Amino acid sequence: MPSGVDSETTLAAALITLVLLLVLINPPQPPFFQGGRKKNPFPKSMKSPIFAKGTKSPPLKKGGWGDLIKPSSWENFSNILRLPLLALLGMTWAAIHACALLCHPFPDALAREPLIVEGRIAAIPAVTTQSTRFLFQVETATHREQPIEFTGLVRLAWYQPAPALNAGERWRLAVRLKPRHSSANPSGIDGERVLFAQGIKATGTVRQATVRNAVVNERLDASAGNYWLAQWRQHIAAHLTQVAGAIDQRGLLQALTIGETSRLQVADWDTLTRTGTSHLIAISGWNVAMIAGVFIGFTRWLWSRSARLTQLLATPRAGAVVGMIAALGYAGLAGFAISTQRALIMLLILLGALFWQRTLRPYHALTLALVGVLLVDPSTVLAYGFWLSFGAVAVLLFYLGQRLPRRDLWTQWGRAQWAVTLGLLPLLTVLFGQVSVIAPAVNLLAVPLFSVLLPLVLSVSLFSLIPGLTAPLLWTAQLLNLCMDGLAWIATLPNIAPTLPTPPLWTWPVAGIGAALLLAPRGLPGRWLGVVLLLPLVTTQPLRPAVGELWLTLLDVGQGLAAVVQTAEGTLVFDTGPGSPNGFNSGSAVIAPFLLAQDITRVERVVVSHADQDHAGGLAGLAKRVTLAQVQSGEPIRLAFAGATRCLAGEQWNWAGVRFQFLHPEQAFELGNHSSCVLRIDTAGRSILLTGDADQKVERELVARYGAALESTVLVAGHHGSNTSSGAAFLNAVKPEWVFFSAGYANQFRFPTKAVQKRIAARHIKTLNTAMAGAIQLRISADGAFNTPTEWRKQALHLWTHRIEE
Repeated sequence: MPSGVDSETTLAAALITLVLLLVLINPPQPPFFQGGRKKNPFPKSMKSPIFAKGTKSPPLKKGGWGDLIKPSSWENFSNILRLPLLALLGMTWAAIHACALLCHPFPDALAREPLIVEGRIAAIPAVTTQSTRFLFQVETATHREQPIEFTGLVRLAWYQPAPALNAGERWRLAVRLKPRHSSANPSGIDGERVLFAQGIKATGTVRQATVRNAVVNERLDASAGNYWLAQWRQHIAAHLTQVAGAIDQRGLLQALTIGETSRLQVADWDTLTRTGTSHLIAISGWNVAMIAGVFIGFTRWLWSRSARLTQLLATPRAGAVVGMIAALGYAGLAGFAISTQRALIMLLILLGALFWQRTLRPYHALTLALVGVLLVDPSTVLAYGFWLSFGAVAVLLFYLGQRLPRRDLWTQWGRAQWAVTLGLLPLLTVLFGQVSVIAPAVNLLAVPLFSVLLPLVLSVSLFSLIPGLTAPLLWTAQLLNLCMDGLAWIATLPNIAPTLPTPPLWTWPVAGIGAALLLAPRGLPGRWLGVVLLLPLVTTQPLRPAVGELWLTLLDVGQGLAAVVQTAEGTLVFDTGPGSPNGFNSGSAVIAPFLLAQDITRVERVVVSHADQDHAGGLAGLAKRVTLAQVQSGEPIRLAFAGATRCLAGEQWNWAGVRFQFLHPEQAFELGNHSSCVLRIDTAGRSILLTGDADQKVERELVARYGAALESTVLVAGHHGSNTSSGAAFLNAVKPEWVFFSAGYANQFRFPTKAVQKRIAARHIKTLNTAMAGAIQLRISADGAFNTPTEWRKQALHLWTHRIEE
């Protein structure tokens, strides 16, 4: 939802969109409710209303502009203008919406500066053992007691112990913010795109502070204000947790009832992704349609049994009214999330057409729903769910619309699942690089099962408000756990969700045509060509380094380090970035997607310089997604990874003409940064030096031991640019052409420090920082030539990309 847009605005926009689309595009004719049509009350001979009564229009020159006033000419002219005018209006509306998010951004100069903000909690807070995370609508902000021009939605984390927070409450908070910023890498999730689509302008943390003459980190107003719906949903979530929290530890009841999925863990989402069942848990189009369908069916059954009711309002119309109310109510329970807005608008259009007795072709209804969704929130096009939901409906219309309905519902249902999977194959490959091949079979059984469970969950949740009737809720929670455990077992099966490398751009439309051919009726000539057209999507291989070539990618993992080195014979990962078991993990979220996008499923060697969390935290996540043939570290005992061995100075190997050599440590000891593996890579007279977090003591030892032999083309700065590394003597010995820093944007340590940058600048060495550049890529050819390193943040500029003020 865009910044500052509450649930009431969303509801009003949805209703206005429905009325505009159904009345203006297909205006009703009197008598309205009988569906009849009267003769047009305005005669063709009627003069233009701009002239006074009794006067005549001036003569119009035949063949001139005056001919446009004629009904037929004006109709043709208006039809020609309609499409470009509508397109212009759409682009204008999208620009206005984007300006609300892009105008007056949070300034880079105030990143991580102490601020005082006032505003309201805009959504249900997500509470974990480490922190409470919540959306906060900033109304006023000050810096050093001076007001700053910044308002909008921000995402905050309040580390424990944090007070109880409720949606809608007004607070004055001491915070540190930074602009909408996320890591920028060739593969994986675009975090800035997600934040932009959610209307978030900045992220930050609540700090403990006292301010002169001001109360901070205290509640100013407990009333909900415009966020009454969010507060109501939070009360429901609290009730479900109180009654069934011990059994429903995953929060499945909350997910199906109010769309709150914050309690689902990373492993749960992985299970849903691998089995293709995410749409069943997170409230989306299927959930809203299912609830509306249940209410429509019950209403029509009940209404048809009363002659008085049917005389008052026809049964189909009564069902449509109740269905619209049910859809609105359930979407409201879900907080009018983007995923529910799409389904809600589509249902309102279809049921509205049924009520007003309008005949809508399926594709017409789909198009109107598409327009309605974009009118409510143009940024929804940035959500993957937008493309998947509309794509799935379009595929079903294309596939089922050309076939006669079958009596065997299970066969037809199974074929529909197969059709959706095949039709969305190109889109799934492009968006996720992963396709669940078992999804059709799982959904064949899971969708009917959850079609029963969903109304059951809502019913028992309602009954649980009555004292003494909580047992059905507990039984339902246990049943949901059993279903989730079954999906988790299926997710452990091998090869059910193969990953595919990122295909070339030209394969996308070709595969789309191929899928359409395969879904076409059997009698279509050349239908078999669909298989041929799909093959490039799944068989095209990415480029590989040639013999003697060296490709280095320094990934953007925030405040940490992760580098991928590719050769013709093998792949090496040096450090795995930060990570936590139930939170963000660089190994699974950044490194693995980069490798899999290039069809690298096996890493020949992983070097974890030392066991600090910002270098080793992603190892477990990486191991879950790709095969790690060998793991080495300067602190293998502290690393505690099965099979890890120690790196020692003098060890070397050769891959297709590229030479690798450890320069440190010389002895087996575990002393944190001082134990960091130092790796040198050489090819064709060029070299790269990776030092982990080696401090200046290690640097002096290296200079004493190797001297001028340390000279390298590229140095990845030690300890992210800390004063403890990159000493003057070491820089003099290495003499790098480039120094790469791997540091987080606006990090609390202010790495790289000004002192280090000054030492490097004094030697006229060129630098790049992942905080500013995103992932940094360098390719050294077999003859030693290499171009200027590429900066991914500049390679992938989008409307939502953070332009950093240097």
